[in-house]
Amino acid sequence: MRSLRILVLTIFMITPLRVVAEVENDKFESFNRTMFKFNETVDLLFLKPLAQLYVRLMPEPFEQAVGHMVGNLNEVTTAANCGLQGKAQDMFRASARFLLNTSIGVGGLFDVAHTVFDLESVSSEDFGQTLAVWGVAQGPYLVLPLRGPSSLRDISGTVFASFTNPLNFYSEIDVRNSIRALSLLSIRGELLGVEEIVAGDRYIFIRDVYQQKRQYAISDGVIEDDFDFDDDY
Repeated sequence: MRSLRILVLTIFMITPLRVVAEVENDKFESFNRTMFKFNETVDLLFLKPLAQLYVRLMPEPFEQAVGHMVGNLNEVTTAANCGLQGKAQDMFRASARFLLNTSIGVGGLFDVAHTVFDLESVSSEDFGQTLAVWGVAQGPYLVLPLRGPSSLRDISGTVFASFTNPLNFYSEIDVRNSIRALSLLSIRGELLGVEEIVAGDRYIFIRDVYQQKRQYAISDGVIEDDFDFDDDY
């Protein structure tokens, strides 16, 4: 949890100010604020209480196992997008991690790829990032019901991800839905306490952090500043 807060704050502080200026062009702000309020209400009444109960009742090893499983399901999407972006080494590493963790790691519950084979994870990649690398503009900022911050470009990425998530091809619907519910609770549980760092207008804060986080991911953590310093100093 502490590392997640540090990541959010770091991205918010080091990303160029021009990124904030770009995201302020919020063409659908009225609609977005309505959806934002709806999502906040659903979270307050349902998701957050369930996530708090999940964290309180579940043993830490179980939480970690679910976290590993969630990450493992994303490996295929990451591998596919690494390939589309020309990152061959990352594509093969993500693919190997998925095969090892799915088989030896009992469906991804254990990260044997790292602990046994010293194969570290690859930064998560999605089709929205791939489109950005290909030069596709972000388009208008959007807040989707139950999903939260997004953009026209990232919505396309969500559609693509439905074809690369192995869970969507599992035949047992009850099991599939149970895994999705556990994944959602695990992700929401990791965000408990992050509200403490939100300052001012929550809508604007989350909008700007989302945009900066996306820019950080697209550039693979390489931040270009807009400040001109004389090399003589």
